[in-house]
Amino acid sequence: MGRYDDIIDFPHKQSEKRAHMPNRDRAAQFSPFAALTGHSDAIEETARLTDGRIVLGEYEAQLLDEKLKRLIGEPRQKIRVTYFIPDGKKQGGKYVAETKDVRRIDEMERKIVFEDRSETAFEDITDIEFIGEV
Repeated sequence: MGRYDDIIDFPHKQSEKRAHMPNRDRAAQFSPFAALTGHSDAIEETARLTDGRIVLGEYEAQLLDEKLKRLIGEPRQKIRVTYFIPDGKKQGGKYVAETKDVRRIDEMERKIVFEDRSETAFEDITDIEFIGEV
């Protein structure tokens, strides 16, 4: 004889006051929950790699300085600029190389302002390649 043979055939009792809960809703109450909310996001953020800032050697710094002086003298240029973008969440960042049209050079703020209104600080630039005049 089985453990529940004496009650297996009894009718299931239904509440007279409340409607029967659908199986979909019954299953939801037993579904797993995120005990550590945001934990997986924190792990992903920690695993995300960033680049460190490159320190230019004396020769590279001098070459870049000459390119910046040329750009100050002839600001309306199309250039390919490689620059560092600091990461907003952690130490480091990434290097980006973009082709842009120079709008003006702000020597007081030490930055290049592009036609698309974006800006790049001199200290973030690692290379400039002249493509032509705008």
